[in-house]
Amino acid sequence: MKWLKSVRYLLCLTLFTSLIGGALAVNGGQVAEAAANEYKFDFGAGAVENGYTGVSATDAYTTAKGYGFNTPANMRNVTASGTGVASDAVQFVTFGTKSTNTFNVDLSNGLYEVKVVLGNTARSSVAAEGVYHIINMTGNGATDQFQIPVTDGQLNLLVTEGKEGTAFTLSALEIRKISNQTVTNRTIYIGGDSTVCNYYPLGSSVQGGWGQLFPSYVNTSTFQVRNMASSGQFARGFRDDGQMEAILKYIKPGDYFILQLGINDTNAKNNTTEAEFKEIMRDMVRQAKNKGATVILSTPQGRATDFNSANVHTAENRWYNASTRALAQEESVKLVELNKLSSAYFTSIGPAATLTLYMTGDTLHPNRDGAAQLARIVASDLRRQGLDGF
Repeated sequence: MKWLKSVRYLLCLTLFTSLIGGALAVNGGQVAEAAANEYKFDFGAGAVENGYTGVSATDAYTTAKGYGFNTPANMRNVTASGTGVASDAVQFVTFGTKSTNTFNVDLSNGLYEVKVVLGNTARSSVAAEGVYHIINMTGNGATDQFQIPVTDGQLNLLVTEGKEGTAFTLSALEIRKISNQTVTNRTIYIGGDSTVCNYYPLGSSVQGGWGQLFPSYVNTSTFQVRNMASSGQFARGFRDDGQMEAILKYIKPGDYFILQLGINDTNAKNNTTEAEFKEIMRDMVRQAKNKGATVILSTPQGRATDFNSANVHTAENRWYNASTRALAQEESVKLVELNKLSSAYFTSIGPAATLTLYMTGDTLHPNRDGAAQLARIVASDLRRQGLDGF
């Protein structure tokens, strides 16, 4: 029976070698790390961090490797000021959400969590599958993550604007399969402007938008939060320039869509009358409702200095608020009166304490503490209105 034992030994050794070989990360244009459906890429021409697959700007996609750049001629190796994986990067010389200048990774269909680490950049966004996924990451080495369903066997990702004229760079990418289902978990999508958007580093920024701090008040075992707000945004821009497109690609029954705009719509440079604002907002409300999502409109908070002589904070007539209130009633959607609710809170703490919740010398933009208070107020009101997840 010695021959049988030898056969068993060879079979076990072959199986073991195959499993180990599939789990190891190797460099020099060979197969990427794929242990337990996890992939880790370190971009640039420098040293490759342990556990990562190194990818240079010159690495073209091949089916044999299962990863690489679609058009490496439009990529460039660059340095970066961070450490570890953030010490170097690749730059996307051509870009845009519809660009074919993507980094491609072959993946089995399912739901993935994707973590990105940018290189040196002033303001960049991340796009995949032709739409935005992260809006306006700022500062060198900025880090964020998102969920994405893969339905065609491949992830196609690039770093894009952001802000024209800046370098769109990527230092590292981590991909982890979290489900065989090809739909996102229940999601709260948020649209808005600089009082709502994310600031980086996400965990320690001085300035904050209430959408950035919102996950602290959400049951994250029920929902993920996708904050698609951006600084300076107004209703027409949010609808027409890619943010609403990204939401509509993935939003589904069971999801929430919270939309708060109006501050920048009242700015003359954006050329939006109140009647136009209302109809653009109505269009977005109806598109999200048609996808089966629960739509929630919110009125923006006022300025820190909106106190009258009796030290009562009031800003009800700012930011086209009347049209937002009317639209919520006309379209039978939920309304968070953040304007009134925040005014009541500011009145309760007084003018001096209210100023401490805003950026120094800035009466419009909340700091991190102020954003947390606004997020708390929004979540509390949604819970009061009977929505789950808070």
